[in-house]
Amino acid sequence: MSSTYTTSETFTLTHARRLAAKVAADMHQCQRFYGHPTDQQIKNYEQELTILLHGGYVKSYEFGFQTKYERRIVSWYYTVGPSGGLEGGRSGGLFSAADVSGAVLFNFLSPSSEWFALSTMERDKIKASYSVRRADGSAPQDGSGYWDSSRHYTSGGVVVTRKEFRPW
Repeated sequence: MSSTYTTSETFTLTHARRLAAKVAADMHQCQRFYGHPTDQQIKNYEQELTILLHGGYVKSYEFGFQTKYERRIVSWYYTVGPSGGLEGGRSGGLFSAADVSGAVLFNFLSPSSEWFALSTMERDKIKASYSVRRADGSAPQDGSGYWDSSRHYTSGGVVVTRKEFRPW
């Protein structure tokens, strides 16, 4: 299954930076609550996300904490699509009371169909422009908790919608 979207506005690098900055701000709040990710990881993820959003190469993005059995404890999941709005919402408001002792931080990106339409050489060139190196894999499964739809960030005709997995 693939998804594509079009916008009536030109989606610029500035718009991509605004949206990536919202996700990075969420990561900083996660760091304050749970001690991770590090400042350098956040900087690297923001750079990667900016570049990939600008190209239209992101279908979804998620970060959070999982058990050693790859079950979500708490996480933040973002989907990318067209927007009818011109302004973005505020970042933050993350769930702050999850027990992540013994948990592992994860960061998972699902590329869009536009990414897969590129040649291997084109993808490699884009990957060389940022420092995050991803391995193939899949996002964790839901643990003991529930999903809550929480925020929407928009810029340049593109919306990034955030859902939050919270423990019971």
